[in-house]
Amino acid sequence: MAQRGNQLDQERFCCSICLDLLKDPVTIPCGHSYCINCVKTHWDKEDGKKIHSCPQCRKTFIPRPVLVKNTMLADLVEELKKTGLQAAPADHCYAGPEDVACDFCTGRKLKAFKCCLVCLASYCEKHLQPHYDVAPLKKHKLVEPSKKLQENICSRHDEVMKIFCRTDQQCICYLCSVDEHKGHDTVSAAAERTERQRELQLRRQQIQQRIQDRDKDVKVLQQEVKAINGSADKAVEDSEKIFTELIRLMEKRSSDVKQQIRSQQKTEVSRVKELQEKLEQEITELKRKDAELKQLSHTEDHNQFLHNYPSLSRLSESTDSSSINIRPLSYFEDVTAAVSQLRDKLQDILRDTWTNISLTLTDVDVSLSQPEPRTRADFLKYSQEITLDPNTAHAWLLLSEGNRKATVMSERQSYSSHTVRFTSCWQVLSKETLTGRCYWEVEWRGGGVHVAVAYKNISRTRSSSESGFGRNDKSWVLSCYEDSYTFFYNKINTPVSGPRSFRVGVYLDHRAGVLSFYSVSETMTLLHRVQTTFTQPLYAGVRLNWNNGDTAKLCKLKQTKVI
Repeated sequence: MAQRGNQLDQERFCCSICLDLLKDPVTIPCGHSYCINCVKTHWDKEDGKKIHSCPQCRKTFIPRPVLVKNTMLADLVEELKKTGLQAAPADHCYAGPEDVACDFCTGRKLKAFKCCLVCLASYCEKHLQPHYDVAPLKKHKLVEPSKKLQENICSRHDEVMKIFCRTDQQCICYLCSVDEHKGHDTVSAAAERTERQRELQLRRQQIQQRIQDRDKDVKVLQQEVKAINGSADKAVEDSEKIFTELIRLMEKRSSDVKQQIRSQQKTEVSRVKELQEKLEQEITELKRKDAELKQLSHTEDHNQFLHNYPSLSRLSESTDSSSINIRPLSYFEDVTAAVSQLRDKLQDILRDTWTNISLTLTDVDVSLSQPEPRTRADFLKYSQEITLDPNTAHAWLLLSEGNRKATVMSERQSYSSHTVRFTSCWQVLSKETLTGRCYWEVEWRGGGVHVAVAYKNISRTRSSSESGFGRNDKSWVLSCYEDSYTFFYNKINTPVSGPRSFRVGVYLDHRAGVLSFYSVSETMTLLHRVQTTFTQPLYAGVRLNWNNGDTAKLCKLKQTKVI
C-alpha cells in the first residue's frame, strides 16, 4: 500500500501533458496546472484559432492568459523530488511499434516528443531539454514526431535536403544542385514553403468562402425544414378530409351497386319471364298440333288423309334457341368478384401503407398503491438483472463475471477513453436504467463498499468531493463497513444502525419515490429508507475504497413472477 500511495502522490504532481513531474508549474484560470513549456507549446498550436483551451477540461480563454509560476506548487514538487521519488513513465509513454521512439533513450525507449530538422533525430521530453537550454540548439527547428524524418536526407549524397528544385518539383541537397540538377530553377526549401504558404492561405480563404456559402445553404435548408413541417401539418389535415370523403364515396358506391343490382335483377327477370311465356305458348301449340297429327295418322280413308295432311303438317315459326342465354346459377357473381377484388386491393393498400407506422404507447400504472415488500420472497418478485457499464468504470477497477463484479487493482486498467468514465472516484454505474419497482443485491469483500443509485448526469471528472456518490444532489449512497453504516446524500451524512452483513439489498419504487437499503443474511433487516421524488431514471452504482483486492458484486437472483 505504501507503494500505491507513492504512485498516487506522484500522479497529483504530474503534468497531464508530458506525464512527468511538473517543471516550473503554472496554474491557468480554470484551476488546472501544467509545466510552463507544455502549456505554452499547447497554446502555440492554437494561436491561429485565437481561442485557447485547457487540455483537461476544454474551458476556453480569450485572450491568451498570462502565465505566472505557481510558487507553492513548485516548492511542493521540489520537496517531492528531495524524497527521492520520481514519476515513472506510464506504460502508454513508452514507444510501441506504431510510435516514433526517442533516438537517445537506452533500454526501453520512450515516445518521441519532438523531432529536430537540424539534428535529424527524435527526442523524448527529457532528452529534448538541451534544445530549450543550450543557445545554439535553441535555433534548431523542432517539429512534431514523424517516422518520415529520414526522408529529409538525400539518399544519394547523405546530406540534408534544404533546396527545392522547381524544375523537377522535388527537394534536393546542395550537392544535387551542382550535379544532376545543375542549371535548374532552384530555391531554398524555406523560400518555396513561403510561396506555397501564400497559396495555402489563398486556398484557405477560398475554403472559408465556401463555408460561408454552405452556411447560407444550411439556412436555406432550415427554411425548407420549416416548409416541410408546415406542409406535413397541412397534409395531415387534408388527408383526414380525403379519408372522410373516401368513406362517404364508398358508402355511396355501395348504395349505387345495390341499386344497380336490383335494377338489373328486375330487368333480367322480366326478360326471362317474357321468353318463358313465349316458350310455354309454343309448347301448348306444339302439343295441340301433335294431337291433330296423331289423330290424322289413325284416319283409314286415304283421300281424307291426303286432303288434311298439308294443312296439319305445317308448323308455326319456332323461337330462336340462340336468344336463350343461359348463365350460371350465381347470375351476379361477376359483380361479387369485382367488389371482392376491390376489397382485396384496398386491404393491400392499407396493409402496405400502415406497416411502417408504429404507435408507441406509454403504459400508465393505474394499479392501486401497494405496500413495500416485507419478506425476501416478496422482494425477489421485483428482482432485476443488472450489469456494470465498463465505459463508466474508474481505471483502477477491473470488471469480471459478465460485468457484474468490480475489483480494485494495483495497476491502471487499459480502458479506452470515454466521456462517461469516472476519473476521481473508484466507482462505476450500471448499464441498465432503473424505473418502476426493482430490487437487487450487492455482495462485498474487503474494507468497505458504497452501494448507490444515481442520475445519468452525475459528474464524472470533477473532484471526489463533487462526483462521489452521495456528495451531490444526483446520487444516494449507503456506505457499508465492517463495524458501521452511513447514508449520504448531497454531502449530508446520516449514521445508520443495523446488523452487519456482507450482502446489501436495495429496493426502489421509482414512481413512489421510495429507496430502501436492507441487511441481507438469513433474514432481511431495514437499514435506511428514503422518501423523495425522483425526476429522472436511475442507475445502480458501487464505489470501492483504495484497498487492493476489495470487491463488490451484483448478485444473480432467482426472480419470481409478480402476482
